[in-house]
Amino acid sequence: MRARTIAPVAAASLLAGCAGSPGSPARSDSPVRLVAYDGCAPLLDGLREATAARVGPYGLGGAVPLMRKGVLPENRAEGAAPNGATPDAPPQAPQHSATNAHEPGADEPDIVKTDGRRIVALARGRLQVIDAASRKVLHTVSPPGETAWTGDAQLLLSGDRVLVLSQRTPIGPLLRGPRPGIVPGGALTPQTDLTLIDLAGTPKVVGTMTSGTAYVDARQTGSVARIVVRSTPDIDFPPPKESAGSQDDAVRRNRETVRKAPLDAWLPAFQVSAGGGPAKTFRTPCEQVSRPASYTGTSMLTVLTVDLARGLGDPSAIGVAADGTTVYGNGSSLYVTGAPARPLTIGRSAAPFQESTDVYKFDVRGAGRPRYVASGEVPGRLPDQYSLSEYGGDLRLATTSTGKKPDGSASQSSVFVLTQHGGRLDRIGRVDGLGKGERLYAVRFIGTMAYAVTFRRIDPLYAVDLKDPRRPRVTGALKISGYSAYLHPLADGRLLGIGQDATSAGRPEGLQVSLFDVSGTPRRVGVHKLAGATSESEFEPHAFLYWAQSGLVVVPVTSRNGGRSEALALKIDRNGIREAGTVRHPAGDLGGAVRRSVMVGTTLWTFSDDGARTTDASGATALRGGAWIPFTGA
Repeated sequence: MRARTIAPVAAASLLAGCAGSPGSPARSDSPVRLVAYDGCAPLLDGLREATAARVGPYGLGGAVPLMRKGVLPENRAEGAAPNGATPDAPPQAPQHSATNAHEPGADEPDIVKTDGRRIVALARGRLQVIDAASRKVLHTVSPPGETAWTGDAQLLLSGDRVLVLSQRTPIGPLLRGPRPGIVPGGALTPQTDLTLIDLAGTPKVVGTMTSGTAYVDARQTGSVARIVVRSTPDIDFPPPKESAGSQDDAVRRNRETVRKAPLDAWLPAFQVSAGGGPAKTFRTPCEQVSRPASYTGTSMLTVLTVDLARGLGDPSAIGVAADGTTVYGNGSSLYVTGAPARPLTIGRSAAPFQESTDVYKFDVRGAGRPRYVASGEVPGRLPDQYSLSEYGGDLRLATTSTGKKPDGSASQSSVFVLTQHGGRLDRIGRVDGLGKGERLYAVRFIGTMAYAVTFRRIDPLYAVDLKDPRRPRVTGALKISGYSAYLHPLADGRLLGIGQDATSAGRPEGLQVSLFDVSGTPRRVGVHKLAGATSESEFEPHAFLYWAQSGLVVVPVTSRNGGRSEALALKIDRNGIREAGTVRHPAGDLGGAVRRSVMVGTTLWTFSDDGARTTDASGATALRGGAWIPFTGA
């Protein structure tokens, strides 16, 4: 049986132009198409040949790198329902904040979740289950067979079910020869673990899933979670011999090894235990694996489906033989993007390598197996998931292309619009020339507008009008000192930026919270600075809290000179920004660094690995003290 083409992409016509002006027709330089297979034999043949072409004398060059979100709108745009109540919460639950997620229809994993009645938090390697009314830790839950969850574990919540997503890096078998980049004596082999916990009554583990993959990210709609993992082929290469011509001989032997490897070397196994029964192993069906027309066979993306309400079972896996690091979802579509691998050898005669980003779109409507629907490509690299936004069926993206100069002075950023034509995501609009000599630090799409921050020495905030997706245009640019690393939309045409103030030479000097009026030409109408401080919210949007009911903004801050982390509370109103107070945790054995905050009613909850503190936030001007709730565990 032969591979069948499901998404051929010819070089698509698009509109290209300088920043702020409509473009002229151009053609796509790197068309992307995806091919699916009719059976396992052609799939195995294709994977073997693509992988064999990439091996070197030491195999494929190492294990899967550990990745975090990647990781990542407001009111409805931050995943909250109207008036701040989550959609699945029972009527008696008080108003409460939700995880600061990109889109309202796609919740994101984090270390703290609440439904207004209970709060669940990952701290001290345990799941801490807190009753919001009594302000007590009712239960602590440990992972099965382990002493503690690792520090990068995250969770999702639906009704009485919690799904903990964690990644471990056990030491693999002893290496039989030196490999560049690998510590002698063992290879890091990531392992993704899912643990489903039922909180009704006394919490209990009701299912686990384990796989030899690296966790990328996840999105949840209702009780259904889509989980993206990646893996590299599990092939045991022979050690190279130290003799004349050994490098060429090693490559030849490694290629022979690849051509004998079974299909299971590329398709990861997902071992599921549920309901106390024996473990079952699932793999991606061959007909559910696709590949780009040009691929390496050295990485596999897999999308899993887990319904928290129904429990763990067949994860309905689908796969793409490609790499990916960034996930964006809105409840109906899931996009995974990745940068194509550089050629194995680039010599003087090789063409210059052009940075680009491949985009894979999946239909995730309903609770069944997701469906791959289209792929595309744009020049440059995305900074994070906020550089993507689906609107009116079109996908908008913002990227930075570094150019050919090693000092980055030739870099520029662009905004693209892709539309789906069958199995293709074709470029139909673009605007270039944003921040020449700079790179993107923050992007936010709001309706038909895009706002982008580029930085090298100063911070231009660009406004891009996307009402006509075929002819996007820059409508304004505001230059101020420093930069915003995270942008959050507020009501009444305002935008909040969290970042750093900076000198004229571009050296960061401290936390800077900027309030912008973007109802017309962008202008800054408020600013709050904290010299020598940084905030986790600059690189982790889940650490940011905005409570629209009272205009309260809470971010964790840490002094660069070794000061302790605390929560900084600000009030946003028509007059600008003012400080409402700070919340500090006791310096416990884990340092007391504040990581997250949530609102339940008029109570501000702040969380560190050591415990939680409640603070009365009902006042119009300032916070008032509350209770300290210590956590127990490792």
